[in-house]
Amino acid sequence: MAFDGIVIANLVHDFRQAIEGGRIVKIAQPEKDELLFQIKKDGVSCRLLVSASATLPLAYLTDTNKPSPMTAPNFCMLLRKHIGSARIVSVTQPGLERIIEITLEHLDEMGDVCRKRLMVELMGKHSNIIFCKDDLTILDSIKHISSQVSSVREVLPGRTYFIPHTIEKADPLTVSPEEFAALIPAAPMNTQKALYSRLTGISPIIAEELCHLSSIDPDKGAGDLTESELLHLHRTLVLMMEDVKEGRFCPNIVYQGETPIEFASVPLTCFEGGSYERKEYPSVSQVLKTYYASREALTRIRQKSSDLRRIVQTALERNYKKLDLQEKQLKDTEKREKYRIYGELLNTYGYELTGGEKELKCLNYYTNEEIRIPLDPQLTAKDNAKKHFDRYNKLKRTFEALSQLTLETRQEIEHLESISNALDIAQNENDLTQIKEELMEYGYVKKRRSGDKKPKITSRPFHYLSSDGFHIYVGKNNYQNEELTFKIAGGGDWWFHAKGIPGSHVIVKSEGKELPDRVYEEAGALAAWYSKGRNNEKVEVDYIQRKNIRKVAGGAPGFVIYHTNYSLVATPSCHLPEVDS
Repeated sequence: MAFDGIVIANLVHDFRQAIEGGRIVKIAQPEKDELLFQIKKDGVSCRLLVSASATLPLAYLTDTNKPSPMTAPNFCMLLRKHIGSARIVSVTQPGLERIIEITLEHLDEMGDVCRKRLMVELMGKHSNIIFCKDDLTILDSIKHISSQVSSVREVLPGRTYFIPHTIEKADPLTVSPEEFAALIPAAPMNTQKALYSRLTGISPIIAEELCHLSSIDPDKGAGDLTESELLHLHRTLVLMMEDVKEGRFCPNIVYQGETPIEFASVPLTCFEGGSYERKEYPSVSQVLKTYYASREALTRIRQKSSDLRRIVQTALERNYKKLDLQEKQLKDTEKREKYRIYGELLNTYGYELTGGEKELKCLNYYTNEEIRIPLDPQLTAKDNAKKHFDRYNKLKRTFEALSQLTLETRQEIEHLESISNALDIAQNENDLTQIKEELMEYGYVKKRRSGDKKPKITSRPFHYLSSDGFHIYVGKNNYQNEELTFKIAGGGDWWFHAKGIPGSHVIVKSEGKELPDRVYEEAGALAAWYSKGRNNEKVEVDYIQRKNIRKVAGGAPGFVIYHTNYSLVATPSCHLPEVDS
């Protein structure tokens, strides 16, 4: 998930084709650290978005416009004054730095042709957009950096622009075998870290990919690499850099289920297999729009569900503590039988006591061993027996009450964990609405007032089509699990659920046919994916025909019991095509 030098090279390659030679038509500054250029080339318009956001630095081509403030910020006004109708002469990248240099040609106040440079630095929290003269004198920047903020470089009008080199790094585009062999082993760290720490523009994920392609353990110490391993690693780097120089890019995103987890401009073969899926795109701009739109959507739904998550987590923690206390108290009642035996033995052997004894030694006829029974010397044998029986009865009543309370607490924890899982797989506000309704029903969220209108529930279960054409449904929450299992599924349909952990009910509509083995595997993979075990390498999944499922009497929605089920071990995955329900 890095905006590394190779992704920048891919962007520069695309920008050259799309906007080099074009003319700027409009400049806007939608956000305080973001610019949007409208560019026209050969009669075709496109938009270039560049963002110096500390959390989400971006640069890509887009067709989408963004609303701008009524009054343009000063930096935007300066750009409009100087390059409002400038021609884009070139788009370059210095080495493999995370910098895009856009050279612009325009007419000054005297009508003379002059050039300016726009330096777009995409370096995480150090990102910036710097406007310079042709001699690299800074005219202004979207972020001003004074000497009090950075001792390495000031970014202020009048200063000279330069690329800071705080760590001595080699250029992977030109590094020689000898320089590589001297640089990498000298780093006191593992091979992966040595690669991205000592080579410009190489991110951790690209370093891991280089190790994978070279069949080298990325955790192996850089100093432990053999001469042949270093040579092979360098050759792998050279081959990758040749693709970069020649513009042979492969923009792709790696998904785990529906969640995008990485992107790059070279094939990420280190993620192949398991629950990962790599999808290629026609341009890196499309990769960035898709990746960050997906990430933004997930982040947004996480933010919207934060209040519900906090309620569920608080209730879970309270119940965990309660269960722990109840189990400790329950353990204390295990000695109750001892007091019953004391009482019975005292009734049997109490005639031997003469009074004033502190204990009675006698034969325990249950074990045929000698036993010592503690006595209160102030009481008779009969009263001592009654005292032990009273203690036994009290512990017995406590055991019976705690057994029921512990069962109820465990059931409440299971219910809350199932709601927590539903929050994890929620994709939109409609999904959250149904979860909130369940929390209201069970008293975790304050119920709406009598006059308030109940919201319309539009959330629907996931609907997939198996490779063999069978319809598979997955519940997003407990209400949907209940509906799928007891209303939608027929007796001959197959039911899947991750064993012993919270998860979704998965229903395969058999339509009276025998299911192929592949359908069981695909349904099992979905049951594993939509469970709390989705991050595990393998998950055990129970499956059984729907007619053998029974609802738990008085239980929460979606809670069932079953016997004589089958089991399979599945790799969590969600790669089947989704059907619009």
